[in-house]
Amino acid sequence: MRRPLALLAVTALGMSGLALGAPAAAAPAPQASSTAAAAAPADELVVGYVAGATPTERSRARGRAAAALAERVVAAAADRTEVELVKLPQGKSRDRAVAELLSDPAVAYAEPNWTMTHQATATDPIYVGTATQDLWGMRGEGNTAAGAVVAGVAGSQADKAWTAGHTGSAGVYVGVIDEGIQFEHPDLSGQVWTNPFDPVNGVDDDKNGYVDDTHGWDFDGNNNTIYDGGTRGSLDDHGTHVSGTIGAKANNGQGVVGVNWNVTLISGKFLGRRGGSLANAVKAVDYFTDLKKRHGLNLVATNNSWGGGGFSQTLLDAITRAKTANILFVAAAGNSGTNNDTTPSYPSNYAVDNVIAVAAIDRIGGLASFSQFGATTVDLGAPGVGVWSTTAPGTYESYNGTSMATPHVTGAAALYKASNPTATAAQVKAAILDNALPTTSLAGKTVTGGRLNASGF
Repeated sequence: MRRPLALLAVTALGMSGLALGAPAAAAPAPQASSTAAAAAPADELVVGYVAGATPTERSRARGRAAAALAERVVAAAADRTEVELVKLPQGKSRDRAVAELLSDPAVAYAEPNWTMTHQATATDPIYVGTATQDLWGMRGEGNTAAGAVVAGVAGSQADKAWTAGHTGSAGVYVGVIDEGIQFEHPDLSGQVWTNPFDPVNGVDDDKNGYVDDTHGWDFDGNNNTIYDGGTRGSLDDHGTHVSGTIGAKANNGQGVVGVNWNVTLISGKFLGRRGGSLANAVKAVDYFTDLKKRHGLNLVATNNSWGGGGFSQTLLDAITRAKTANILFVAAAGNSGTNNDTTPSYPSNYAVDNVIAVAAIDRIGGLASFSQFGATTVDLGAPGVGVWSTTAPGTYESYNGTSMATPHVTGAAALYKASNPTATAAQVKAAILDNALPTTSLAGKTVTGGRLNASGF
């Protein structure tokens, strides 16, 4: 069982905001993140207001800290309160500004606009062409690679599900909250969503606030270009790699294959050249919640191979809204080799029922040396060492990280949903955890004590 949220808040990593509706009080000092030194722009804060706070009251609160409104992060509605990103004047103490904002009765919490980063560490790039035998993460005990029997391979056993005829469905959707996706990659072409509700015409046809969000949205650049490429075409590598593990095409004579041969991926790009902000992460989570509610998409999960900062009430609220919409939030445990039970790592440590926290294992089932763990806060392990997948532009690389383990689990959630279309998010999560294979390295280190097993999905 995960620890109660109240206990998590006591040991928060620095997202030291208060719960919505709680009395204003001095926030605890930020602490270092377990995944990296906590970083945030010195002149930005995310401010959440109490229910019913008027524009005049919000303006008054900002005035106490001489802060200027930068943008609305979350619009007030029946299920949420207003959240703003504000800018502080040059030289203004962030801690002092937090105290001044919290002194106003309209403010529920104020927190730094933490910078998030992906949870991958790259090995030497190698173009692998058709060498799919290197995809150990898709295999398991007793399977074959290059014609030889493989013993002790601790992959996801997705290939056993394929043998049983379970290869996914284009009618199942997955949100990739990450860098962007090279959607024209040979192994991803046709696997990425084309929005039928908002054709490219310069008009926000479905009125969701995003004009021509054809394949998703770039929250970092605030535009609909989910693949930026750059001069070498290699930008958005991480998001493309994650996407390939979830759903690279099968039987096309090249490259790799994903857990799902058929799936529909949607990009919620918020990580850019300098990482991504808390504010943009929240907008990405809410984007997928709105897509599911607005259009009834069969969106089973979002993949979240990133982390940074600390506890955030704003992000917790967004994840909770996703739970209400029956969307799983699959998250990387982190790459610092520490215990998340004692040093929380966010977003994987949020104690919400729709969160699945994932550690990384190697091909013989050992807990990766870099992987974070937690007997009560990290759910299971999945392949995260020497993982081959799609990268930009049109290439393939081997990466290590809990970033790589996480999409194996997200892919398994989509695979299960394709075979069990009426399953709720809670039932999909239960299937993943209940089927975990007991693994010595994960005993006492994860909730299940085991690793991903998609063989029956």
